[in-house]
Amino acid sequence: MFLTLATLKNKMILGITLNYVKIILFYYKCTHMSLAIFDLDNTLICDDSDHLWGQFLVEQKLVDSKDYAKANTQFYNDYCQGKLDIHEYLTFALSFLAEHPLEKLYQWREQFVDEKIRPLALPAAQNLVNKHRDKGDELLVITATNRFVTETIVDLFGIPSMLATEPELINGRYTGRYIDQPCYQHGKVIHLHHWLQKTGLNLDNSSFYSDSHNDIPLLEKVTHPVAVDPDEKLKKHATDNEWAIISLR
Repeated sequence: MFLTLATLKNKMILGITLNYVKIILFYYKCTHMSLAIFDLDNTLICDDSDHLWGQFLVEQKLVDSKDYAKANTQFYNDYCQGKLDIHEYLTFALSFLAEHPLEKLYQWREQFVDEKIRPLALPAAQNLVNKHRDKGDELLVITATNRFVTETIVDLFGIPSMLATEPELINGRYTGRYIDQPCYQHGKVIHLHHWLQKTGLNLDNSSFYSDSHNDIPLLEKVTHPVAVDPDEKLKKHATDNEWAIISLR
């Protein structure tokens, strides 16, 4: 069956029109989609995964128990007080990854998530994530904890994108070093800025949910900063600036 010239023209016009519509929809998505950003530790889960990972290593006798436990606790206390030396901490935390092959690390991580993290996932947090997803918002987790520890935790919430401190991986082995700037305090702002440039998204009508005063630099950048079960410093700052304060516990 032969197509008439008019039919061919119509098909060509239809094809051009569909492509044009796709371009318009993509542009609309990039310029109108709201970004919902979530901290992970003590926001989506009711504890700190980085600190818990250290405790898990001690419990499993994978590290020198006494010294490692003491240092792990001190670093966490420094974080809570806003005086953590992030470079010193990462040297401490990432050294374990460099001492073991990926296969063993993945096995231990799976056990860690099943035993320590799944019970801490907050149903109200999942409901909040689902609410933003149902609205068509772009979902993103941004966390200071390194990607090795956090990537499978973020998967539990069905959030497709994550920014985290990046451990260096060369030839299938962690080196104990990290790439670029740690995703901590103002470093979160820098990581997000680069991600926005890559994705073409922006912070128009954006939200960021966090529990920690360490995240004030990023909370100040979004349209809707939300303090979630905040520490005392963040609670005061949120109250002074009339930010929303919610609980997911």
